[in-house]
Amino acid sequence: MTSVLYDAPGPRAKRRNVLFSVVFFVLLALFLWWVWRTMDDKGQLKWALWQPFTTSDAWTTYLLPGLLTTLKAAALAMLIALPLGALFGIARMSDHRWVRVPAGVVVEFFRSIPVLLMMLFANEFYVRSTSIGSEERPLYAVVTGLVLYNASVLAEIVRAGILSLPKGQTEAAYAVGLRKGQTMTSILLPQSVTVMLPAIVSQLVVIVKDTALGGVMLGLTELLSSRSTLAANYANVVASFIVVGIIYILLNLALTTFASWLEGRLRRSKKSTGATLDVEDAVGLNPAQVQGSFGAGAGGSI
Repeated sequence: MTSVLYDAPGPRAKRRNVLFSVVFFVLLALFLWWVWRTMDDKGQLKWALWQPFTTSDAWTTYLLPGLLTTLKAAALAMLIALPLGALFGIARMSDHRWVRVPAGVVVEFFRSIPVLLMMLFANEFYVRSTSIGSEERPLYAVVTGLVLYNASVLAEIVRAGILSLPKGQTEAAYAVGLRKGQTMTSILLPQSVTVMLPAIVSQLVVIVKDTALGGVMLGLTELLSSRSTLAANYANVVASFIVVGIIYILLNLALTTFASWLEGRLRRSKKSTGATLDVEDAVGLNPAQVQGSFGAGAGGSI
């Protein structure tokens, strides 16, 4: 079977692919065996190092409070960065130069600065210009840095998602008398959500992981910072790193799984019925009704 992108592999290619797969898995198994043996030789697999994770003290005293702080910082950053990014992404597409240019400058500026540097600047700002206490200040600084950086990245994601839609969607909306604002809110944004969702979820995963920067530089008692305190008390550095790594993996896996489910649900809900709409029938419809006529892609024609 041949497609536009590639030819179906023949018998020799299939044998070669099977050989490469077998060699890869053998090398992977050897690597994992080497890691296991090295950890065993160094005494890192002793039960005494892993036993604390079977008790409630290690979780209730260290890991769960740190995880709660991580989730709190990430959730606040997500809630603020998502609408702010959408606003700047739409502003960059404005017909008005006095809106488009400042939005572009803000996005490019904050997108170019490392998020850690913005956290440090935010922390200094809160120290010198506000009365926020030293206990709450790291959380404020981390959330501020995450919002400024990720909102600028999300703005580009939103802009790219809208621009990826067929131009016929916009032209059809203008043909039935919708203004640009109505076209954006009723036609383009709802359809571009499914296009943008994978990139948005990837950026949300980055937000969760970047909260660890606040623990390293600002003393925020997030998950990774709590791990260091736990390791100092139980002398199980490697074991604690592995457990915290697994927690991060499960947390981000849950986020991506939910996003995949949501994306599939949105795609199913926006499938077009294939019906067509004449111009005469479209005249007088409100934006919500016109949106329904467009379908998920270009299924509904005008």
